[in-house]
Amino acid sequence: MMRTISNTFLVLGAAALLPACATVQSANDQEAAELTAQANVPMPDQWTTIRQQVGPVEMGWIAAFDDPVLTALVEEAQRNNPNLQAAAASVARANALARQAGAPRLPSLNAALGGERQEVIDGPRDISLYSAGLEVAYELDVWGRVAAGEGAALASAEAAQADYVFAQYSLAAAVARSYFLVIESRKQVEVASGVFLALTEIVRIVELRFVYGFASEYDVALALSDLESARDTLAAAENGQIEALRNLEALVGRYPAGLLETATDLPELPPAPGAGLPSQLLERRPDIRAAERDVAAALNARSAARAARLPSLSLSTAIGGASNELGDILDPGNVVWSLAGNLLAPIFNGGALNAAVDVADADVEGALALYADTALTAFTEVETALDRGVFLRQRRAALEASANQSRNALRLSNLRYQQGEIDLFDVLGTQQRVFGAESSLLALKRAQLNQHIELSLALGGDWREGWAGENP
Repeated sequence: MMRTISNTFLVLGAAALLPACATVQSANDQEAAELTAQANVPMPDQWTTIRQQVGPVEMGWIAAFDDPVLTALVEEAQRNNPNLQAAAASVARANALARQAGAPRLPSLNAALGGERQEVIDGPRDISLYSAGLEVAYELDVWGRVAAGEGAALASAEAAQADYVFAQYSLAAAVARSYFLVIESRKQVEVASGVFLALTEIVRIVELRFVYGFASEYDVALALSDLESARDTLAAAENGQIEALRNLEALVGRYPAGLLETATDLPELPPAPGAGLPSQLLERRPDIRAAERDVAAALNARSAARAARLPSLSLSTAIGGASNELGDILDPGNVVWSLAGNLLAPIFNGGALNAAVDVADADVEGALALYADTALTAFTEVETALDRGVFLRQRRAALEASANQSRNALRLSNLRYQQGEIDLFDVLGTQQRVFGAESSLLALKRAQLNQHIELSLALGGDWREGWAGENP
């Protein structure tokens, strides 16, 4: 008979639970989709920077630079970066909380074993009592409170997973930017060294002219001032190089020893990626997906808070035996079973339950506002990156023309020097202009590479292309 009652109890519990669970979660997910679609997020049909090519968003944008060293460093960072490992732990924690929130959907089973001994102070008689039993307890989720709580936890876990994916993308971008900075810094050290050597030669010429009366003390002082400024620039460039190298090593999870090897030249700029459409960004960017899941979590939490104001129904059944002899506990004559139901309806709690609903309502409004802010920030990042790409292309054309003219001027200066029309001082002065143009062009090339990374990240394209790494 006990088996029949227990089976009936479980069937009734499951029948009451499953429809509520499915209905509450699906309804809140649908409401989250509707509310986010109606959020106050201004969105045009196309990006306003119409000069950007329209096409599918690029996937595998790290591989687009065709630099095996960079690709290997990004993959190393995905495995070893401490911040990313912390984000992975947050995902694992959120998943565990979701499992914990869903545990009340099933009955709880507990075993009990006890022993008691009593002694009469003035008498010879001692009393021993032993007991053993099993107890099953279950709360019928009539109003969907448990299901809504689990739905909130599941949505939060999905948000944590989306945040983790975006953290992977952001780390890949950070490694690439740091990698390009290391290469540019090394090149800038070469340029600064050239400037320093050229000014050293200028000082030698000026001092020699001063000895023979063809230059003044003012000329010597001015040349020495320029030389010391170049020395300072060279030291700053060398310091920037080692700092960039150490930062890159820390990003990939290595000790910052300043020994990491990179390519010697900046990679070529890949073709501009397609930008897709603004409406597609809402579905593609992981941080926007995370914000939408936060809205769903808030809606489920609100449903749970509202259901908490309604009566709760719980059932329990137990079977066990008791005897003053340990060996007789399971004797059929000592075994009893029980079935109990409990209906608990809140009457007065100082307004705590109503306040919890108000808190949940505010959380929903806050989650919607944060969703709109996240989406608007994403649109801003894309438009800004698109604009920057246009202006950087214009600047590069101008700087390349300037560098070419400076090199041509240096070539003509060398010819005039060989023909005796000018002295070496004039040639070295022209060489300074070449160094300045090359330094500016180096910085501009890195800025273009960074813009490509920033645009790819803002568009939500996946950096991976055949990477073997796994999500937590």
